[in-house]
Amino acid sequence: MDLLNTLVDKGLRREPPTRGEALAVLATSDDDVLDVVAAAGKVRRHWFGRRVKLNYLVNLKSGLCPEDCSYCSQRLGSKAEILKYTWLKPDQASAAAAAGVSGGAKRVCLVASGRGPTDRDVDRVSDTIRAIKEQNESVEVCACLGLLSDGQAERLREAGADAYNHNLNTSESTYGDITTTHTYADRVDTVHKAHAAGLSACSGLIAGMGESDEDLVDVVFALRELDPDSVPVNFLIPMEGTPLAKEWHLTPQRCLRILAMTRFVCPDVEVRIAGGREVHLRTMQPLALHLANSIFLGDYLTSEGQAGHADLEMIADAGFEVEGAGEVTLPEHRAAARGGGCGAHEDGSGAGGCGSHAGGGVCAPAPAAAPASPRLAEEPRTDLVAVRRRGAGTDLAPNA
Repeated sequence: MDLLNTLVDKGLRREPPTRGEALAVLATSDDDVLDVVAAAGKVRRHWFGRRVKLNYLVNLKSGLCPEDCSYCSQRLGSKAEILKYTWLKPDQASAAAAAGVSGGAKRVCLVASGRGPTDRDVDRVSDTIRAIKEQNESVEVCACLGLLSDGQAERLREAGADAYNHNLNTSESTYGDITTTHTYADRVDTVHKAHAAGLSACSGLIAGMGESDEDLVDVVFALRELDPDSVPVNFLIPMEGTPLAKEWHLTPQRCLRILAMTRFVCPDVEVRIAGGREVHLRTMQPLALHLANSIFLGDYLTSEGQAGHADLEMIADAGFEVEGAGEVTLPEHRAAARGGGCGAHEDGSGAGGCGSHAGGGVCAPAPAAAPASPRLAEEPRTDLVAVRRRGAGTDLAPNA
């Protein structure tokens, strides 16, 4: 269809789609979903080949969070029966990270619940980063500790952190419906702090919280403007004991359309399939590899994921390959703008960012949206939502 041809051409030029074109992708019918995947796959392969980057989560501190994010099982007042523990010691976290690295993970993501770290917390995490780097010098380390105060991002970078994750999650207009204990602007400020400190910014979204197509397009365009190097796309895991436990709005086809829209808007960034892929994509997970070039290996923070060996088999069976430690994830033009590594732009300008125009140009008017044929979500698959009972914070071996 003309829409998809236009979007492929723009993606290969790093030119953004119009808002109308992005909405039209989400409005395509299930009958056209394979055409959408094929088109976005051309953009993905142009910038990232058939490589899949593996990332591994280590939950440094689980539960007992004072924030009220409705989607989160660790939130204030959560009745979800998750693991609850305080800070892992550096050697414990390093051992957990080593399991992911041995399974093929190139990046380790260190996450801690809470509004944001104290200076003492930054010291703890810095010690953990150094312990991980001593054991695996080449591994990338991303920290995700909540809202940052002045100077904390710089201290994390000095300790050896390569990246910082802080997701926008949803559109600015609906953010207050999801969280009230901090603001959308607070999240944007933290991403800016990571950029300014020279860390590679990682920021993404959560789909399936009852948002509209317009909200999804708003948040992805906002992410493009923030210019992160990686954009995790989470699909809500409706955990019992959280306010969104009854929100089951996603089908595998809708998840694929969301990933495709994200790829078209941010053609040359690391798009990561994050939490919830097993719950909502299910047997169609391999198709999503044609859209995203990055996934999490094994389990998530408080829920269990697909077995690590099954992840590796899925990648191989789909005709993709695991990205090696010596390979640079980002396309050459983005890596060069960050000094060849994972850091932010040397001049802080954000030029050449998330699919930015290579040389200006005027976007074509949006084609008329294809008539949507919305498909109701199937019965909730609560059988696919399992609380994590292994790995970090337990005596059981991790899933990696």
